[in-house]
Amino acid sequence: MTSTSAEFSALAPYGWDESWAEAFAPFEADGLLPGRVVRVDRGQCDVVTADGNVRADTEFVVPRDPMKVVCTGDWVAVDPGGDPRYVRAYLPRRTAFVRSTSSKRSEGQILAANVDHAVVAVSLAVELDLGRVERFLALAWESGAQPVVVLTKADLVPDPVTLAHLVQDVETSAPGVPVLTVSALHGDGLDVLVALVGSGTSVLLGQSGAGKSTLANALVGADVMDVQAARDVDGKGRHTTTTRNLLALPSGGVLIDTPGLRGVGLFDAETGVGQVFTEIEELAERCRFQDCAHESEPGCAVRSAVENGELPQRRLESYRKLLRENQWIVAKTDARARAELRREYRRKGAEGKAALEAKRGRWA
Repeated sequence: MTSTSAEFSALAPYGWDESWAEAFAPFEADGLLPGRVVRVDRGQCDVVTADGNVRADTEFVVPRDPMKVVCTGDWVAVDPGGDPRYVRAYLPRRTAFVRSTSSKRSEGQILAANVDHAVVAVSLAVELDLGRVERFLALAWESGAQPVVVLTKADLVPDPVTLAHLVQDVETSAPGVPVLTVSALHGDGLDVLVALVGSGTSVLLGQSGAGKSTLANALVGADVMDVQAARDVDGKGRHTTTTRNLLALPSGGVLIDTPGLRGVGLFDAETGVGQVFTEIEELAERCRFQDCAHESEPGCAVRSAVENGELPQRRLESYRKLLRENQWIVAKTDARARAELRREYRRKGAEGKAALEAKRGRWA
């Protein structure tokens, strides 16, 4: 069976291109069909193919590594027929959005594959949590996708001056990332977002109540996702989306909607953290010591920037927090990283003990 123009026509709206066709060639020779996973549910998945949507079992792709399970956004090779049908393999991923699991082991959970844009939805119905925005952005940068922050429910902030200040706060916390304000209810700002996600694949991320399902409906132009009102007491919503769903957009592009994420733990995301805090990384290059921890070392350019107001203290604290978390996750499976972390703890402990003894000596 060979690729046909009809196959390209059917799959192109979901992101199929010549590169994917080339990667699929060995499976095509075996008579398998290409398709894209639009939903995964308990060992089975829905796959869009040139022959239409099919339900396939993932039994043949069940590795021990949770990072290698089939997920929404994957391009896969499926049986051309049969009952049941099976996914035989998935094509190498271009990008993957991964977070750590709640497991005591250091494991990653892949949320979406082959994503070009990571759309982080942040509700303006509640107080902004800039630390959480930075956390989402670190994961987004690490995935290889281009992040964009969408401040939803902008109609709830009628004062343009207040809205401008909120946007500025987020822009300060998201260097190099577009920050858009949108009211899906009234359609304000949607044209800019539609243009941005009009090519490639976008994943929609955020907490419950951030307005993701409403935004997905607005982008698709139909009520394809269930929507529930957020609680008045705290602005939080219920998990109206319970699975990750891939939707073709009428204006072009593909959207993956995800359930609200209560936990967004980092998973080996040092590069992503550095991308979120580029100004700190640049300042660190001017520190006197190459291994400066930006705490009490002399000649620290980062601490100096905090003291003169160039760098907000909150940004530095958030940077430290995410770096520590990422180091801890990596150290759980990397013996060398674990040993280095222990040495660092011992060094800091010795410095603290020496400082305490010096104080006692002055008091004596």
